[in-house]
Amino acid sequence: MALVDKRKILIQLDSDPHASVFDRVVAVDAGADEIFSYASVKPEQVQGLVHGAIFTRGPKSLKSTAIFVGGSDVLAGEKLMAEALKAMIPKFGLRVSIMLDANGANTTAAAAVWSAGRHLNLKDAKALVLGGTGPVGQRVVRLLAREGAGIRVGSRQQARAAAVCQEIASRVPNGRLQPLGIANESDLTAALEGRTLVFAAGAAGVVLLPKAARESCPTLQVAIDLNAVPPLGIEEVSVTDAGVDHDGVICYGAIGVGDTKMKIHRAAVASLFETNDKVLDAEEIYQLAQTF
Repeated sequence: MALVDKRKILIQLDSDPHASVFDRVVAVDAGADEIFSYASVKPEQVQGLVHGAIFTRGPKSLKSTAIFVGGSDVLAGEKLMAEALKAMIPKFGLRVSIMLDANGANTTAAAAVWSAGRHLNLKDAKALVLGGTGPVGQRVVRLLAREGAGIRVGSRQQARAAAVCQEIASRVPNGRLQPLGIANESDLTAALEGRTLVFAAGAAGVVLLPKAARESCPTLQVAIDLNAVPPLGIEEVSVTDAGVDHDGVICYGAIGVGDTKMKIHRAAVASLFETNDKVLDAEEIYQLAQTF
């Protein structure tokens, strides 16, 4: 079979009992010809699956095989990704491109930060990430830190925020990070002081930024809510808002960000088949979004 005839195979590694239908549909729309879906995947099972991918086609054809790591558990997904990378043999060209997007955390964070960058110079931004210790929130913080923004990482527990800041500082040594414990209204008011950009990335159904608090911050320019489950994370911001002005603040809701997230997701999967050596985590997926 000629090299140009190799079908594009995406191998889906999912930690959940049922492999995500959502991720499979996006893969088809991104151009995958075949999807091999594996559910309830454990780290110790990854090597055999990866070896099945890298030993069946010659190195010149391996760009037509790729791996997508998903599932609802982001920590589990990170472990699967790490095992997959360990199982590859790049010295001999025996590797395939791989993407991590467990729970949509990477593509959602990339879309959110990209959306903010449409309205602000992120290098000069003074950001507050509410729910900054969750999977999406942490990735938002990582991307903002790499852009040079000054970031306050908010959590109900200051110790958790500090741990996240420490971990991200190990990845982004020059990151400007400040952990905050936000347990009440006065804590939130203090956290908002001087902020130009706010993300709400906390648990579903929790209002993190009440309207009164938002209106009390005269410096705020952009607010982005990543929760689609009522009550929403930013009060009176519609889930479908996409750059809507609310009282002088440009606002996005989860679905408003979601359209960009889907474009990024499809583009990232499609890019896996360009070469056999891509590793797409949050930063690489965000860089891809810059080409839009």
